[in-house]
This record gives sequence, C-alpha cells and structure tokens, in this order.
Amino acid sequence: MAEEGSTSTYEQSATDEIDEWARGYVRRHPVAALATVGEQCKLGVRTVQHLVVDIATLRFPFAEFIRQAAFMASASALPTMFVAIPIGVTLSIQFGLLAGQVGATSLAGAASGLAVIKQGAPMVAALLMASAAGSAVCADLGSRKIRDEIDALEVMGVSVIRRLVVPRLAAAILVGLALTGLVCFVGFLSGYLFNTFVMNGTPGSFVATFASFATVGDFVLTMIKAMVFGAIVAVVACQKGLSTSGGPAGVANSVNATVVASILLLMVVNVAFTQLYVLLFPRTGF
Repeated sequence: MAEEGSTSTYEQSATDEIDEWARGYVRRHPVAALATVGEQCKLGVRTVQHLVVDIATLRFPFAEFIRQAAFMASASALPTMFVAIPIGVTLSIQFGLLAGQVGATSLAGAASGLAVIKQGAPMVAALLMASAAGSAVCADLGSRKIRDEIDALEVMGVSVIRRLVVPRLAAAILVGLALTGLVCFVGFLSGYLFNTFVMNGTPGSFVATFASFATVGDFVLTMIKAMVFGAIVAVVACQKGLSTSGGPAGVANSVNATVVASILLLMVVNVAFTQLYVLLFPRTGF
C-alpha cells in the first residue's frame, strides 16, 4: 500500500510539472513572438526613414550598398534560376493535364504563365533570398554582435541602422526585384519549351492565350510583392542578427530563426497581398 501511495504521489508530481511547463510555454512564447514582431516593425520603420533621409541628403552609403547587392545576387541568382526551371515545368504539367481533362488545352499557356508571374516568381525569389542572402546577413551581423563590434559602433556614436541596416535593406529590395524578373523569364520559358516540345502543345496558342489573360496590373503586383518581400527578408535578418546572444551557438540559432520567421512572414504577406488585389481590382471579364 505504501508503494502504491508513493507511485501515485510521483505520478501526480510529474503531471503537475508537465502542466506547469505547458502553461509557462503558452505564456512565454506568444509574448516573445509579439515582442519580436514589434522590434522588427520598429526596425523596419526606422530603416526606411533613414533610407529616405540619406538619399535626400546624399549621405547614402553607395559603396556598401553595391557590395551587399553584389553579394546577395551572387549567393541567390544561380539557385533561384535552377529552382525556377522545375517550378515552370511543374506548373506547365499540372495545368496542361487539367486543361486536357476539361477540353481547354489552348488555355494551358495562360494558366501556367499567370501562375508563374503572379505567385511563383515572387515567392521563389523571396524564399531563395531568405535561405541564401538572409541567413548570410544574419550570420554576419550576429558574429559582429558577439564580438562586441555593434556595441563599439554605438559607443563611437555611429548609427548601426544607418551604417549596417540601410544598405542591406536597399540591396535586398533591388536584388529581390532582379531575382523576381529572372524567375518570371526562366519559369515562363521553361513552361513554354516543355509545353511545346514535350506535351506537343501549339506555340502560338501558348503565347496568345497568355497575352490575352495577362495584364499590366499582374506584373505591377508582382514587382510590388518583390520589393516588400525583399524588405521583409532584410529586416528580419538584420533584427535577428543584431539581437544575437550566446556565442557561436547563438549565431546558429539566429540564422535558423531568420529562415523560419522570414518564410512564415512571406507566406502570410503573400496571402494578404493576393486577397487585397482580388478585392480591390476584381476581374469582370477577359
């Protein structure tokens, strides 16, 4: 009886400990998530303000901007191009099969082309930016943080945002636009070639239906998405890097958090952009 009582007490203690940990987890993580999002919004607003002021007063660090843009482009361009090819081919296969099932094979070009330009291109470019350029930016700033270089700049009166974050934000926006244009071209071309030479589609029909359905507003929305996505990647990477603590392990954790947080934010913002565009500019006909 005594043994059963001690076992019951042990089980109750373990249950209480698990329950307490679960309640603490629920309390801690939403608060930490809100604090992180608040810091990122604050950093983003201040960076945009400094960017506008520096350009207007001719204090913008063009040399650092060019170095960061070249680095981001070299880290992201080739992977983005190789990812764009299967994206275009996959969309061409799926929409080609669907169009064949409903007897509208002539619309395969419009469907796959619009899918690449409106959704595939900005998301692929942003995801590759977050994975390649964003992680590298976070690792760079995080390593500077743990070596106390950031604190040294602040002690010397140098603005960390103006010196480090502003050129990276501008470079991410520029590279995001360039990568999105690259994905649009490569994705559409790969879909066109696959539809023409593998699925025996008609080249003229592919191009004609795409030109009939696509509008300038679709491309403008894609470019706006590219700029916003590039800014999101830069702000998240810089915020995670500047808040790094805990030595080399902290840098690794910040890099991992940068990629995960960037992808989640990009998905949410993409859904919001798409829904707002559909509500504000509804299609009434073709």
